[in-house]
Amino acid sequence: MLKRTALVALLLMVAFLAVPSFAAPIPSKTAANQSLAARDADLALVRDVAANAQVAQVLAAHGFSQQQVNERLAQLSNQDLHQLAQNLNQLQAAGLTQQQWIWIGIGALAALILVIALS
Repeated sequence: MLKRTALVALLLMVAFLAVPSFAAPIPSKTAANQSLAARDADLALVRDVAANAQVAQVLAAHGFSQQQVNERLAQLSNQDLHQLAQNLNQLQAAGLTQQQWIWIGIGALAALILVIALS
């Protein structure tokens, strides 16, 4: 009786293990199934940021016209455009502002004065 129960349990385990898995792969990014309306909304958001006076000035300083920027944004894939739109608040400008340079200069001048005074 014990052998028979063990054999039935073993057969049931083998039967359940042999059943194929029905799980489907899950995409890592949701932009693959993005609708045209969502793409247009993302594109409008990114274009608004690119049209900002400061951003446009920096882009122009690097040789990009507003038309070139819009053309390149339109060439982005749905996934890249969605990711850029979602992470706009995390973008940081490169370089220091004029106020930061002033504070660095004041600190360097104070350090120089201290070095001269203590020597």
